[in-house]
Amino acid sequence: MEQVFFGIILIGAVILFMTRWLPYEATAAFIVGSLVLTGILTPGEALSGFSNPATVTIATMFVLSAGLIKTGALEFLVRVLRRGAKGSIPRLVALLAVVVGLSSAFLNNTPVVVMIVPVALALAQQNDIKPSKILLPVSYFAILGGTCTLVGTSTNLLVDEAYRHTGGTGFGIFDFAPLGICYFLIGTLYILMFYQRFLPERSPLATLVPADRGATFVTELIVGPEAPLVGRALMEVLPPSNPDVRLIEIVRGEQVLFAGVALEKNVEPGDSLIVEGTPQGIAAFIERNGVRIASVVEDEKRVEVRTMDLSIVEAVVLPDSPFVGRAVSTLGLNRLYGVKIMAIQRHGLQHRYHLRGMRLKGGDVLLLQADRRGLNALRETGAVMVVEGVDRLVVQTAQAPLAIGVLVGVILMATFNIAPLAVAALAGAGVLLATRCLRPREAIAALDTPILLLIVGAIPLGLAMEKTGLALTLVDGCLTALGGLGPAAVLSGFYLITSVLSSFLSNNATALLMSPLAVGVAAALGVDTRPFLIAIAFGASASFATPVGYQTNLIVMGPGGYTFGDYLRFGLPLNILLWIAASFLIPLFYPF
Repeated sequence: MEQVFFGIILIGAVILFMTRWLPYEATAAFIVGSLVLTGILTPGEALSGFSNPATVTIATMFVLSAGLIKTGALEFLVRVLRRGAKGSIPRLVALLAVVVGLSSAFLNNTPVVVMIVPVALALAQQNDIKPSKILLPVSYFAILGGTCTLVGTSTNLLVDEAYRHTGGTGFGIFDFAPLGICYFLIGTLYILMFYQRFLPERSPLATLVPADRGATFVTELIVGPEAPLVGRALMEVLPPSNPDVRLIEIVRGEQVLFAGVALEKNVEPGDSLIVEGTPQGIAAFIERNGVRIASVVEDEKRVEVRTMDLSIVEAVVLPDSPFVGRAVSTLGLNRLYGVKIMAIQRHGLQHRYHLRGMRLKGGDVLLLQADRRGLNALRETGAVMVVEGVDRLVVQTAQAPLAIGVLVGVILMATFNIAPLAVAALAGAGVLLATRCLRPREAIAALDTPILLLIVGAIPLGLAMEKTGLALTLVDGCLTALGGLGPAAVLSGFYLITSVLSSFLSNNATALLMSPLAVGVAAALGVDTRPFLIAIAFGASASFATPVGYQTNLIVMGPGGYTFGDYLRFGLPLNILLWIAASFLIPLFYPF
């Protein structure tokens, strides 16, 4: 009966992880509570994820990564990008491979991508390059770089803990490097050869606003019944040749007419004119034609814009943002930060109407209107990635050498077994706080709470899988299907299954669910556990074919204007290529 109850809990957890109908925090609470209430685990066992060394290490690595980024310790890498691009897409992509791959090998790759994406966008704009040609490679380079060391991705840390749970010695900092470096080289070569062919030339929401974002606006003007322009031809009112104000489209009742069609119509009372222009041009048009400045979303209502001295920027809703699942009208962005939402882009489609009721999703791109202070306050929440000019992205401070020294110290302590990685990383985070490289509020904001709670909930799932005997049942099934083919074939099959699951589940959840099975199969075959756990780590991390398998893929989706098909077309061949490589290289580097 325990297996039946656990099977129901497991299926429910997998569905919730896959669909994200509930936040990860709620799914984790559901898992822990269900395992205790059904008697499958004791309260201590169900809560063991909170005290697990992997959870502590992952949390402190988020803090260490934030310390390096906040202090500007990676500024020299950004300078390399700025100097080296020089208008060449291949040169820029190659430089991104080096900078992002090297950073992601020693820092959590999610904050690295959050830091690099605005830089890459600014460089693309300066060099007249479509963002869609370079942002997905940024995500892929971060994934590939993260596989090179134990600390590069949380997946490796979770697999390391699974190994220690079985009585193994665990993995060293650079034990993943032989295969990780091969992965990085193979993946980089593939990207450089095929990104021009497979990636689209597509612009994101920023195309609504020309290059000089601070000097132009996209806004909505309401035509009242008394306006002098009522009855006049739109072609006469807003000629395409006007450099100061350009019609994008009009909203007439429930009908949306784009500029090409709308310009043939006459203006009617109640029309909403969506226009793009300079503050001076829009102000002159309003005064001349008697229309009202409409409307950006200001919390629960639409309001008139009373000043034109604000900036327009984009912000990407991060995958685990507290904004996910909430309606725009409930966020209180104007009340809290003076920030107004002008438009939303989702999966390449622009939305500028009925914004108040839209529930945000990870990867949504918001077109915001705000002043500098409001943008800084919003950025510090960690809920969104604000996209703006490259010169404003990196903070320079004398504390950068200290932050680098702390990271090096943590790596050396773990490499030479002076202290366990969890202890060394925790001490390093303490040093950053004590020396004010990070404020306590910034350290807390750096913690990716949904991911940490996902891990907290998934760890007892693995424990329950063993305790109920379901792991043994699944292992027997795997051996029946693949055991006669030999350890290498079984390992290849495990990698493939993990890679497919990771395309729909999160990489961390996949690693936690597959690790007990890998350990059991290795034991049943009488071979070393290490190669099977390596297959799980790399199969879970190397997720390129969908935007949901890895956080960084979702982060670049909005700014790059990508669709699901773009990931499948560009990422699936890379998934297959690395599966073939892993089938030969894992037994070579990690013998049975």
